[in-house]
Amino acid sequence: MRGSTVLAGEPCAVPREGDPPVHRLELRLPDQVPFAAGGFDAMGPMSRAAYPHRHTFYEIVHVVEGSGVHVIDTERYAVRPPQLGVILPGQVHRWEGVRGLEGSLVLFTPEFLVGGVGDEELLRRLGERPWVDLDGAGHARTGLLMEELAEEYRGGADGFAGVLRSLLHVLLVRTARQPGGGGAGGPVVRGVAEEFLRLAPAAGIAGVPVRECAERLGVTPGHLTEVVRAATGRTPAALLREERVREAQRLLIATELSVRQVAARVGFDDPAYFCRFFRRETGRSPGGFRKHHDGRVPSIEADVPPA
Repeated sequence: MRGSTVLAGEPCAVPREGDPPVHRLELRLPDQVPFAAGGFDAMGPMSRAAYPHRHTFYEIVHVVEGSGVHVIDTERYAVRPPQLGVILPGQVHRWEGVRGLEGSLVLFTPEFLVGGVGDEELLRRLGERPWVDLDGAGHARTGLLMEELAEEYRGGADGFAGVLRSLLHVLLVRTARQPGGGGAGGPVVRGVAEEFLRLAPAAGIAGVPVRECAERLGVTPGHLTEVVRAATGRTPAALLREERVREAQRLLIATELSVRQVAARVGFDDPAYFCRFFRRETGRSPGGFRKHHDGRVPSIEADVPPA
């Protein structure tokens, strides 16, 4: 989702009918860095949005007060400060039943990380465990870093973009060190494996096969499988299936789209085959998965032929 920033006041692209709305990071000036930092109030009412939505940017949120629930994709996290959350581009999230929610946020687009050693990999790992309970020392250090980031952003002095990237790197490393933060000590994914992980979310959702991904990256399918397995412990095919299932889960939870429509959104022409695929990967039918997560009992599978 690179190149996703817009100037303030420009309309956002309208999502497809039934899809969650998409929030983009607005720039105050054409030459401004794609970054913002500050408190919930400074970021505006959408920072506490109670409706399901996506971002085209990363969001790191340090919660210092409040109660309620933060929903990220299929998971629900109780708000019990102090905590730190990481929302990745493309994820669907919302704040549910929150009261007195206070803290600070850092927003930045993927292109802001260019040149940051290992930061994309750190964010990917943190995104796998996106809600971290902070101990006292971690809370204090995080608060200082968030304030430094906001102060540097507001000041805009010479070289501030480099300072912001450096402070952000420290924040990511220290967050990964927290219990449950995903760990910062693993090998950094580089080269073809790194390029594949960037490609995988969109390719997985669209149903692009491993062979075509390899062609896009200029390598053979065998080489792609070898380097991705070495870097992640997973095959490219498994990672692509995971992305496809994750997007289907997001749409089932966050929208009123029928199963037939969800199947089409994730690249299945045959909704019955989609139902079999989804059950094989998750252990539930699409309708059963939706009921389990939101308690509604709509006839959402009425337009799907028997699997």
